[in-house]
Amino acid sequence: MPRLDEFLPEYEVRERHERYVGAGPETAVAAALGIPVAPDGLVRTLFRVRGLPRGGSVLGSLRAIGLEPLVEEPACVVLGAAGRPWSPRARLVPFDKAGPGQVRIAVEISAVAAAPAESVLATETRVAATDRASRRAFRAYWLAVGPFSALIRRRWLRAAERALG
Repeated sequence: MPRLDEFLPEYEVRERHERYVGAGPETAVAAALGIPVAPDGLVRTLFRVRGLPRGGSVLGSLRAIGLEPLVEEPACVVLGAAGRPWSPRARLVPFDKAGPGQVRIAVEISAVAAAPAESVLATETRVAATDRASRRAFRAYWLAVGPFSALIRRRWLRAAERALG
């Protein structure tokens, strides 16, 4: 059972990507959290267009935009926040402080053993609206942003695999 189920068992949006990597779960998660948040030119461009930080690690950048740890284990990290990501000036608030007109966001980076010295490294993001207005606003936002978010997550996993050699 994903640890995300503890925080967002019901959600409007779920995005999951996974990749087999040649490392144990703890090493795989550490690699995924430690890779550059913008591991290639395309991701750097997407981050620049959105006004997101392009430097630092995945973990550092997620923390810098306001996601806070909900679970910190060697093979699983869950970060969460609440806010209005469709509004460029809105800041994220703690996950448990979500209010009307906001969505809760939870991101899990985890790995499970698949064979000796091999694991399935995954990233999963879930978003749940607090009300009908935020659900509508987020769905419109996600139509534009969702495909790029998926592309970034897949590139993060590929970069983590390369970092593991």
